[in-house]
Amino acid sequence: MEGLPASNRFDLVGAGKAVTAVDADANGARLVCGSHDYKCYLYDFGGLKADGKSFRSWEVTEGYPVVAVSWSPTGDAFLVVTSYSQPKVYNRDGKELGELPKGDMYIRDMKNTKGHVTNCTGGVWHPVEKTTALTSSEDGTLRVWDVMEVQQKTVIKPQLAKPGRVSVTSCSYSTDGRLIAAGLADGTIQLWDVKGKFGHSAAVGLVPVPKPQQALFTKQTWTYATAPGQVVRNAHSAGSDITCVRFSLNGQHLLSRSEDGSLKLWDLRKFKTPLCTADDLPCNYSMTQACYSPDEKFVLTGTSAEGKDSSGSLVMLDAQTLEKQGEIAVDGSAVAVQWHPRINQIFVGCGGRGGGCVRTFYDPKLSSKGALAAASRAPRVEATEFMSLGAPKIYVPNALPMYREDLPGRPLSKKRRAEKEAEDRKYQPAPGSQAKGVGAGGQLGATGGTLLTQHVLKQQGGLANAEVDARAAFLRHANKNDDQISRFTAAYKATQPAPIFAEEEEDEEQAEQK
Repeated sequence: MEGLPASNRFDLVGAGKAVTAVDADANGARLVCGSHDYKCYLYDFGGLKADGKSFRSWEVTEGYPVVAVSWSPTGDAFLVVTSYSQPKVYNRDGKELGELPKGDMYIRDMKNTKGHVTNCTGGVWHPVEKTTALTSSEDGTLRVWDVMEVQQKTVIKPQLAKPGRVSVTSCSYSTDGRLIAAGLADGTIQLWDVKGKFGHSAAVGLVPVPKPQQALFTKQTWTYATAPGQVVRNAHSAGSDITCVRFSLNGQHLLSRSEDGSLKLWDLRKFKTPLCTADDLPCNYSMTQACYSPDEKFVLTGTSAEGKDSSGSLVMLDAQTLEKQGEIAVDGSAVAVQWHPRINQIFVGCGGRGGGCVRTFYDPKLSSKGALAAASRAPRVEATEFMSLGAPKIYVPNALPMYREDLPGRPLSKKRRAEKEAEDRKYQPAPGSQAKGVGAGGQLGATGGTLLTQHVLKQQGGLANAEVDARAAFLRHANKNDDQISRFTAAYKATQPAPIFAEEEEDEEQAEQK
């Protein structure tokens, strides 16, 4: 395909599941991606090797997949949005700078909460302002944040056709940051002007609060907006999430991608019906993206695998008619897509349950830096042999003879050898003498008390008088003066010289048998 930098590919590996969010900074020096395995991966193209491994990875929020990542316009920080209600902000090296607050889920009116109360669905950094970001959530709101103060500036509630709550499934800024677009779960697309009419909540401030309870209330400093500038009902099928809304560079057109398998192009000057529609684009991920080429001649989007044996693809379409120009198969499903304008490389987040990667497409003739330089760097060879150094031993040659130790590997002098042999003879037994003591004859414990355990068991371990015959002990005192039984029966010698014993009683069972 002419104009598409896809003659070569390079995989950024490491993700355990499908990569659902990808974004490179403005210079194309670093790339951050998020995956369904709840982790973020950070790549530095300046030090990246041919093995494509990230230099940092971490779990953002335990148990919540990453749905969006976005760099600040200066490239010194990035926003990570998971399906949890509290997005996080990190610096360029992946160190956490802050976590956006969570709202009170028991407040019914969402414009009065200080943050999202349910799962987030998307987020993007302001294209111009370095301290402003936008997020969307299933609580039916969009929120504009001051990421440096870690507090919200504006709450946007979409206008619904009927009362209730409808999830906001995607959001985006225009290239100049003047317009905000949002896609809803009911198939509606709505636009707001950031310089439009915004109000202040009357929930707190008009009603005086008793002084003892004033400490429990905080003043609401944020604004809110409800009425959108433009609305398109039934832009996509109701019940199918709008996974992506993306402005063109001139701000006159808008792309919308949906789970109903369609991609539509809208003219903001005639925002009633789409200019053109591309169908038969399978979409099983609610984060599937679409983007323009740097010259806005083409549109890229990803398709999902429809079965175990099938695979998704990166689809290239004409930006004016949305006619398919070509496609490139990828492993698993293609979800996140970005065509970087500066280094002219295409990043595709793809994969499935078995694993994921960021597939990078480039052309040595059209692209620069990025993966082009990393693909030529051989990975560092890991050492197969390891050597451990213990504490060194110190030898003192001039020490006294009794403390002197011989140097290893050094031959002894005649004098030193004679001294050592004389010292060893002191501990050798005399010829013909028999060894005595503990362990003599090769039998441990051959003499009494050689082992502490045997001694303790013999003295205290057994029962007292365990070897004495009890019957013999009693009979030993029979018919003797010290017999205790004779002492009690001595009073009956005159009246009852012959002992009379009780008759043997029969058991109840034997009596019944008779």
